[in-house]
Amino acid sequence: MQEGIMELMWRTSHVSGGNAHYVEALYEQYLVDPNAVPDEWRSYFDKLPRPEGSPTHDVPLSPIREQFYQLARNRRNGQAAESADSGENKKQVKVLQLINAYRFRGHQKADIDPLDLRNPVPVPDLDLSFHQLSKADMDTEFQTGSLFLGKDKATLKEIVEALERTYCRSIGCEFMHIVDTEEKRWLQQRFESVRSSPKFSDDVRKHVMERLTAAEGLENYLASKYPGTKRFGLEGGENFIPMMDEIIQRAGGYGTKEVVIGMAHRGRLNLLVNILGKSPSELIEEFDGKKVIESGSGDVKYHQGFSSNVMTPGGEVHLALAFNPSHLEIVSPVVEGSVRARQDRREDAEGDKVLPINVHGDAAFAGQGVVMETFQMSQTRAYRTGGTVHIVINNQVGFTTSHPEDTRSTEYCTDIAKMVQAPIFHVNGDDADAVLHATQVAIDYRQQFHKDVVIDIVCYRRRGHNEADEPSGTQPMMYSKIKKHKSARELYADRLIKEGVIDEETAKAMIEKYREDLLAGNHVADALVKEPNKGLFVDWTPYLGHEWTGDADTSIDMKRMQQLAARMCEIPDGVQVQRQVAKIYEDRRKMQAGGMAVNWGFAETLAYATLLDQGHPVRLTGQDSGRGTFSHRHAVIHNQKDGTTYVPLEHIREGQPRFTIHDSFLSEEAVLAFEYGYATTMPNALIIWEAQFGDFFNGAQVVVDQFISSGESKWARLCGLTLLLPHGYEGQGPEHSSARLERFLQLCAEHNMQVCVPTTPAQIFHLLRRQVIRPIRKPLIVMSPKSLLRHKEATSSLEQLAQGRFEMVLADQGKLAAEKVKRVVLCAGKVYYDLAAYRSEKERDDTAVVRVEQLYPFPKEELHEALKGYANLEQIVWCQEEPLNQGAWYQSQHHLRVVADMLSEGLGRELKFAGRPASAAPAAGYMSVHVEQQRQLVEDAFNA
Repeated sequence: MQEGIMELMWRTSHVSGGNAHYVEALYEQYLVDPNAVPDEWRSYFDKLPRPEGSPTHDVPLSPIREQFYQLARNRRNGQAAESADSGENKKQVKVLQLINAYRFRGHQKADIDPLDLRNPVPVPDLDLSFHQLSKADMDTEFQTGSLFLGKDKATLKEIVEALERTYCRSIGCEFMHIVDTEEKRWLQQRFESVRSSPKFSDDVRKHVMERLTAAEGLENYLASKYPGTKRFGLEGGENFIPMMDEIIQRAGGYGTKEVVIGMAHRGRLNLLVNILGKSPSELIEEFDGKKVIESGSGDVKYHQGFSSNVMTPGGEVHLALAFNPSHLEIVSPVVEGSVRARQDRREDAEGDKVLPINVHGDAAFAGQGVVMETFQMSQTRAYRTGGTVHIVINNQVGFTTSHPEDTRSTEYCTDIAKMVQAPIFHVNGDDADAVLHATQVAIDYRQQFHKDVVIDIVCYRRRGHNEADEPSGTQPMMYSKIKKHKSARELYADRLIKEGVIDEETAKAMIEKYREDLLAGNHVADALVKEPNKGLFVDWTPYLGHEWTGDADTSIDMKRMQQLAARMCEIPDGVQVQRQVAKIYEDRRKMQAGGMAVNWGFAETLAYATLLDQGHPVRLTGQDSGRGTFSHRHAVIHNQKDGTTYVPLEHIREGQPRFTIHDSFLSEEAVLAFEYGYATTMPNALIIWEAQFGDFFNGAQVVVDQFISSGESKWARLCGLTLLLPHGYEGQGPEHSSARLERFLQLCAEHNMQVCVPTTPAQIFHLLRRQVIRPIRKPLIVMSPKSLLRHKEATSSLEQLAQGRFEMVLADQGKLAAEKVKRVVLCAGKVYYDLAAYRSEKERDDTAVVRVEQLYPFPKEELHEALKGYANLEQIVWCQEEPLNQGAWYQSQHHLRVVADMLSEGLGRELKFAGRPASAAPAAGYMSVHVEQQRQLVEDAFNA
């Protein structure tokens, strides 16, 4: 009988068959002393998955065998175990306490500062006397306990030497704040078993040397060719390049297919050229000012993103460096969103296939609040990405601020990471081997536990904040040391030459080879794939090159629409629905059958159902989005019997795309940035962030300014993100009335985004469908309603959903004789219903009320079409609820005047305003004041 293919492959594997005993012996040796096995085998064993459910790492069997042997021998000889001396027992306990002290506080004694500027505080816990031990005990043997020393007993001298080498040399480890025992034991084994100093092969170390040479070579070349030009160089932190190279290669060995990187300025150009493979000649063109852009503003070279493919031991890996603004750290949640989108596309729930790397500066990591927000989201259902590798390029100085009492209140700039129990590895940026070891442990930890990890590469900044800056004026002592300090490449070259790994000629040859490649314009990134696998890319081709249009066919077959409406109202028998929620779904079933007018919640939910049916994923997040701030949505049904949830939109049809809805944690900045990153990576989906109240978005203003409004102009990055911002004046005070419409309109230009104020259920239905069905990808800002969610007049029919489209202008709905109309009141949003009610009450047949539902891009032609039938028109009024200095008035009146003059020469000059008077605050805090202001502005619209 022929053997099965898998059986044959397993029998002939290098870890099975005739090799099994050899591999078992190697593994036994590795467990005792990882440095005793070849480098490639150590790396292989390091990456083995932990046994399922096992709280500890594997242990060697030889000591156990020896222990049983001794027990048996003692019994045969009739030897009784002697009682241990109580004094020795006490000292044994003290030794175990000493071991733990090094694990907790060894980092405070570690040699992690290449400039030796640290003033470490004495750590009494690490003194023998603190534990009632002395030098007289150094030759006494003690049990090693949980210490990974490779043997059960050792002298105190051996134990202390091992602890010093592990925790107090070039790597300072912080992981004892982690609650999970398994994670702590795993980390202890990785560092203690090799004393934080694994023996790397000569080939590995030569490769590190080559990457260090590349890092320094680019900086030296640019410094000589463009002296004083801003480039935010990497000098002083060159080991960052070998670190990034190792992360990518090792992640590829795990099967990672994509790596997304976020970082600020420093070292960015070096990363682009030496890791991602940007052509040196292209970079030189940017320095020479020869780069030409076809449209938009473009951006400075150290903000640019890039993508490429590199080859790794596990196959081809796609690298993406995110574009970023100067606002430090805000790119981090953008990267997380992009990674989550890629993971969702690959059905990569654990995060094995896509890896996020965020690179930080020390001052920003400690100072920017969005860092905390990004950590806080790392393990939440809506935003987790399977763990992020955080790298801090720790220059020990901000712009000109370096005194620890000014830069932070914590001991380290990385202490914020402890809030999520992330392990932190402080590593001396001049010790290339230590950097390599910390890097390997970090990526292995991330892959093993799918949690965040931090590498703090403590280095320095050889030049000032930028190359035009003179730093010695504010940091005289630091820079007097830096001037005399050898570079990381020189130090590593000296070390390798001394150890006989390379000679001086080899080190010089590496320098010359790199410079020759630069001058020739050759790619200098290691393992760059020249003809990449396009299947690893996000395909944006269908969305490129389209001219702006507001038109889109968003109609849908009535029968199919009703079928979908029925599906989204189905609730399994076992789900006990809360009383008010049951009433909402009962009403929706009536709406589906045509027995009740369609309200906002029904139309919005049906829009999602139809898009899912047409193959478009939908993602909606925000504070209280499952229910909706104003209880209109209830897309997530909570079973009253057991607290489980049921989401009808996840069950629209077999094989439907993903529908994701999550209540976010209480953040705006990081969450909105995350959704922006997600939307820039998932073009065929409807991605929505909903604010609890519209004005809450101002906590994320930087995201709107630096990404949403300008990302396309600066970086040619398309984004179809939708923002739902509840907006409307109902007397709820200054903070719950306005979504700051004026701020968005001020940012509008070059068709960069859409700002809409829909006022009917049919309008939101078609607006949401238009956002995905039309192949244009622009951010959509929706001033969504509050009171209109249940307004008796704010309803639509099924026919308007099935047959209609989004109308950028809604003409007057009253049955007016056009020749009688002398005044037109233009408005946007909820105020329309107040105006319509006033006109009906006063029987004003001389005034038409027209709604502008899209304020940008401004629909001039559509508005002209709605008004041209009023031949006797004498007055146009813009009415808004917002104060004079807010809302749409200042940003839209020039458009309104143009349309007025199209109707009748000079009519634009007569354009009037009706609204609240100019105000520093958006709205009144007292209901009585609100009511009077609302009454007055409506009356002014008809009579002023």
